[in-house]
Amino acid sequence: MSYKYPLATATWDQAEYDALQRVITSGMFTMGPNVFEFEKQFASYLGAKHCVMVNSGSSANLLMVAALFYSKNPDLALKPGDEVIVPAVSWSTTYYPLHQYGLKIKFVDIDLQTLNFDLDALEKAVTDKTRLIMAVNLLGNPNDFDRIKSIIGSRKITLIEDNCESLGAQFKGKQAGTFGVMGSYSSFFSHHISTMEGGLISTDDEELHHILLSLRAHGWTRNLPKFNRVCGEKSDDPFKESFRFVLPGYNVRPLEMSGALGIEQVKKLPSLVVERRKNAAMLQSVMQDHPTVLIQKEIGESSWFGFSLVIRPGVDLTREALVGKLNTLGFEVRPIVAGNFAKNEVVKYFNSEVSGELSNAEHIDSNGLFVGNHHYSIADAVKQLKSI
Repeated sequence: MSYKYPLATATWDQAEYDALQRVITSGMFTMGPNVFEFEKQFASYLGAKHCVMVNSGSSANLLMVAALFYSKNPDLALKPGDEVIVPAVSWSTTYYPLHQYGLKIKFVDIDLQTLNFDLDALEKAVTDKTRLIMAVNLLGNPNDFDRIKSIIGSRKITLIEDNCESLGAQFKGKQAGTFGVMGSYSSFFSHHISTMEGGLISTDDEELHHILLSLRAHGWTRNLPKFNRVCGEKSDDPFKESFRFVLPGYNVRPLEMSGALGIEQVKKLPSLVVERRKNAAMLQSVMQDHPTVLIQKEIGESSWFGFSLVIRPGVDLTREALVGKLNTLGFEVRPIVAGNFAKNEVVKYFNSEVSGELSNAEHIDSNGLFVGNHHYSIADAVKQLKSI
């Protein structure tokens, strides 16, 4: 079905097609110099020391969690059974790596206005068993990291970020995804930049960077520097190091084509975010006091992945009716990420619990949806939204 106002549109122009052709002409398709150059440029954009590209944002979350199990730093290292706190509204692969590594998952409610952590609920959920907080910056909106770090205080709790939906967002001038020891990003088609499939992890920690490099490709040493924080010193003989395995890793390497696309896309990223924020300013001006629906309350500077529409509590409107109105106007719509994930059937396999109540997550699950935002003016779409 074709929509007048789709959820996502391409951000490519001739530069991306030329980049693909250069890779095809080179004949080198596996991870190589284009990936490494994109990692360098992406890290520079974020103001981070290191960046590792993988094949998806989901894989970025997997490696981010895995790396904490192989760190030698006692302040970071995790073990099965450790408690991790997560918001109840996010995508499935926020949670799966936590389960796959045997962590005890504690679901916390979200704020109905911001769609991120309910910070009072988060504070109540933290116990002396908590070892990890995974903050999710939802639909482009960064969390209040001042409050989160205040909640952590001097306790031995590690912070990581699932920033897959919020590339380019900032909190007090600092890029979302760089507040924790690691942050994940997605460059899938529908996200702020597109490398077809792709994901990235940022970190300022050298040891974690080296662990990520090894975990990305089979757990071998081949992509590690000679002196590294995983195996110490590598042999000067490349034959000896070609199949030396030191960590139980994966193969989640990206393609050279994805790296080449990333190089072109990151050049455009600042302007893409600026245009998304212009559209959001229009939306805020006409929808801030809408009688029927709530829009997302911005924390810091959101990069506005999409525009959430949540039916106000107590209003006589169903989501089915709202979807019908929006479809009639030409809007493609989706639920807000995966809604209240704690109610999904798959959770029966988790070692998990709910802290307090998930009333806001449940309201989002039954009464929330989102429509697309884009890197070009959508003034007509915003005008149509005002009429719902």
